Formats: sequence, C-alpha cells, structure tokens
Amino acid sequence: MQIVGRKGFVREAAHRGAPAQRRNLIAACLAHSLHDGYTDQLYALLPVWQAQFGLSYAGLATVRALYYGTMSGLQIPGSRITTRFSARAALVLSTLVAALGFLMMALPLGFAGLCAGLVLAGAGSSIQHPRASLLVTNTYGKTSRGPLGIYNFAGDLGKATLPAIVAVLLPVLAWRPLIGLMGLLGLAVTFGLSRLIPKQACSEPLVQKPPPKGRGSSGFGLLMAIGALDTAVRMGYLLFLPFLIHARGGASATVGLGLALLFIGGALGKVTCSWLGQRLGVIGSVIATETATALLIAATLFSPLTLTLALLPVLGIVLNGTSSVLYGTVPELAPGGDAGRAFAFFYTSVSGSSGLAPIAYGAIADHSSQTVGILAAACTAALIVPLVLALRPALQTVGKEGEEKSGGGGSQHSILAISRERHTEVRA
Repeated sequence: MQIVGRKGFVREAAHRGAPAQRRNLIAACLAHSLHDGYTDQLYALLPVWQAQFGLSYAGLATVRALYYGTMSGLQIPGSRITTRFSARAALVLSTLVAALGFLMMALPLGFAGLCAGLVLAGAGSSIQHPRASLLVTNTYGKTSRGPLGIYNFAGDLGKATLPAIVAVLLPVLAWRPLIGLMGLLGLAVTFGLSRLIPKQACSEPLVQKPPPKGRGSSGFGLLMAIGALDTAVRMGYLLFLPFLIHARGGASATVGLGLALLFIGGALGKVTCSWLGQRLGVIGSVIATETATALLIAATLFSPLTLTLALLPVLGIVLNGTSSVLYGTVPELAPGGDAGRAFAFFYTSVSGSSGLAPIAYGAIADHSSQTVGILAAACTAALIVPLVLALRPALQTVGKEGEEKSGGGGSQHSILAISRERHTEVRA
C-alpha cells in the first residue's frame, strides 16, 4: 500500500466521499423542502376549513396545532427513538408517515378524519428536522455550516412553492383531492430518498470538547425565549394573512400569491440577515429586524391590497431572517457545549411556539377583532428588542472566551479530526 502525506490523504479521501456528501445533502434538502411545504400549505386551506366546518379563529388555530403540536412534542423523543435507525431509514419512515397522514385527510372521514390525518402527518414530520440536520452535520463534519445553510434555504423553497400550488389549484379542485395529490407527492419523495441516501453515512459524528466553565444555561434559556417569541410573531401573522387578503377583495389565487411573496422574501431573509449579522452583530441585527417587522406588520394592516402585496417580500425578509441569526447563535450559548442537545431543545421550543401562539392570537381576535390580533403580533415583535438587549452579557462572555482560545491550534485539530474521519471511511 502506498503511503502518502497527510494533506494528500485528506484530499484523496474527501474526493472519494464527495458523491456521497452531495447525495446526502440533496436528500436532506428534498426532505426539508417537502415537510416545510406540507406545514405551511395548511395556511392556504384554513379559509376552506373554516367555511366547511364552521370554525372560529381559535378553532382554526387549534386544528393547525394538531399538526404542529404533534411535530414539536415528538421531536426529542422521536429523534432518540430513531437513533437506532440509519439516517436513510429514519428519513424514509418520516416522509412515508407524513404522506400517509395527508392521504388520510383526503378520505371522506369528516372532521375527525381531518384531525387524525393532521396528527399522523405531524408525527412523521417530527423526525425530519433533527435527523436531516444530523445527516448534514455528520456528512460534512466541521465544515457543515455552509451545507446547513443550504438545507435551511431548501425548507424556505418548500414554503414558497407548495402553499402557492395549493392556493392556485383550490379554485379548480376540491380540497380533499388536492390534499390527496400532496400525499402522492410525499410517496414520490419517499421513493426518491430511498434511492438518494447511501446505506452508510460517509462520516461519523464529531465528538465535541466541553466549553470553558464560564458558559452557563441562562443565556441559552433567554435565546430560546427570543426564538419562541420570534416564531410566535411569524405564525400569528400567517394565521391572519389569508383573511387579511380576502378582506381586501383578494381571491384564493391572490392568497397564494401573497403567501408565496412572503415566503420568497423569507428565503431571501436567511441570506440577507446572515450578512447583516456579520456586520451589526447578533444584538444589532435582531433589533433591526424585529423593529422593521413590527412596523411592516402595522403597515400591511392599514394599506390597500396592491401595496400590501408589494410589502410582503420585504416583510418576509425581516420576519423570517431573524431565525437564521438566532439559529447560528445556538452553538455559542449551548449549555455544557452540547450543541446537538441544544439544537434539539431550540427546535422544540420554536415548534411549540408555532403550535401554541396562533391559538393565543386567534383567541385575542375572537374576543376583539382581526385588527387587534394582528397588532398583538406586531407588539410581540417589539417586545423582543429589550429581551435581546438582555442577551448582550452572555454573548460578550462567549466573545471573550473565543478571543482567549484563539490561536493556531484550532485549525490543526480540525484537520486531524477530518483526516481521522476520512481514514475510517476509506478503510471501510
């Protein structure tokens, strides 16, 4: 066997693992796009369900919470249960169960069948986020930040496309056949995932060293609270947006256009706010985005339909972009340096807020008006500003620790870790 230098070995091993890396990333992005599209297409169906089943705003939010509540509640236990499965088996199972849930909703089983299908679909989607993120992280190791950004962007593409497709087809098809088509799409993606993901992952997870003792859990708890409130604003506004557009004379196709504009802006916000965070820092960027969110939500409430549609992409940038800044801060404030566990809890808090917040905003609107409900979401965005200011000491502590630890050894340790992973892969 020929012996080569360490750098040559790393380059050769990385070249051999590149096809498997790309296939894993494509599969994770495909799963993320489908599941996030599944989630947000429900908004386009809310007016139809309200008319057919006679639901109030709070009732609509409760129906939607059957999906979101199941997804958020099963995220941590579902991830633990599926750790005995390969990433391929876990993602295929996740997508299959979600697709079966939508097929159940398409059956003529009344309101009970709708609710049961939402619970089943939510159970399937609960596995996707933690396992797909873990697949990308394990595939790319310490260079996974960029691929994870692509993975998150793929979810926004699903949010932009599937709700628009559903809204455009609603005037042509009844909602049950349309939901059935979405279930068949899930079955097709399930087959695609089984073909894309290799049976063996191309690398093993990296073992993280404990952080300095100065890092506690108070900063992370505050970060989770900010993330939950930021998500509450987004979900609360999305609850009312279809009705806001209908009240201005917009048809179902206009609702789909509005949702697409908002989600496209949200996808752009992932990149824009990441760039903004590098220049203004976490505190400055979150203050800027949340202030803009509060002002733009109020503006769409009092503007005509054409101006509202024009503002929605800009609102989407700040409404969705803050999450990318917060998500990138999770490893810095992870208690005990356990980033994997911190991500699981952060995902769960955000998902829980997604399910519960619309119920609260819906109850506010039921007891007052739709206008008051939308303004409550804008006020929540403004509330985040003093909270993120309270996060400054924790971030400053982490920054000082990073400066003290900076040197030349970090990159060398990273190269050695990657070399060991690739060596294991090549030998296998």
